[in-house]
Amino acid sequence: MIKLIDVVKDFGSVRAVDGVSLTVGRGELFGFLGPNGAGKTTTIKTMTGLLAPTSGRCLINGADVHRDPLGAKRMMAYVPDQPFLYDKLTGREFLFFLGAIFGMDPGAIRSGIEEMEAAFGIGDFLDRRAEEYSQGMRQRMVIAGALLHDPHVLIIDEPLVGLDPRSARLMKDTLKQRCADGLTVFMSTHLLDIVEELCDRIAIIHKGKIVHEQARNSSGMFADNLETLFLELTS
Repeated sequence: MIKLIDVVKDFGSVRAVDGVSLTVGRGELFGFLGPNGAGKTTTIKTMTGLLAPTSGRCLINGADVHRDPLGAKRMMAYVPDQPFLYDKLTGREFLFFLGAIFGMDPGAIRSGIEEMEAAFGIGDFLDRRAEEYSQGMRQRMVIAGALLHDPHVLIIDEPLVGLDPRSARLMKDTLKQRCADGLTVFMSTHLLDIVEELCDRIAIIHKGKIVHEQARNSSGMFADNLETLFLELTS
């Protein structure tokens, strides 16, 4: 579970995040929307411990990200919008490296890699160096690495960047299945059609403040046209 409590982040005289409070439950796929410069990335970096909040708290399954950073980070995974790999490592070496960081034993890492290979179709390039990867390959490998240690919470920024239609389908199916199994996903994206397809609930941030929250109704639909709503609230 994710809980943000009145989070504020200032950069000098500029308030990038202004009193954001959110709760995202276990197994929920949550969409975080907003125009460029609205505070999405700053909120995410504060949630993941990359930035310290000016005030407020960020909790991952009850662990405070800034007071108990190791405890919180053991339970989460973060995929930024620009996937990072070590270019001289193969994909398999990269996954073994990540597994070791999270204290997985070699047998569990090998089993996890087999699972990721089946889920994301990374077998064709798993033993090639990352410097040879396309953008889509890098994205798939980074997300496979994020899920390798079976986190409780996945925070992901623009998950479908660079993915072809088949890879995007694999990604969407994997996220839905993982959420059904109890994974909490916090997803920031500009792709409203993906939000409408995948998300259980959304929030829109504008000028650092949450200006709207909405869950699917009993018919499994969002009550408003998200494009129209987004444009009205962020114009």
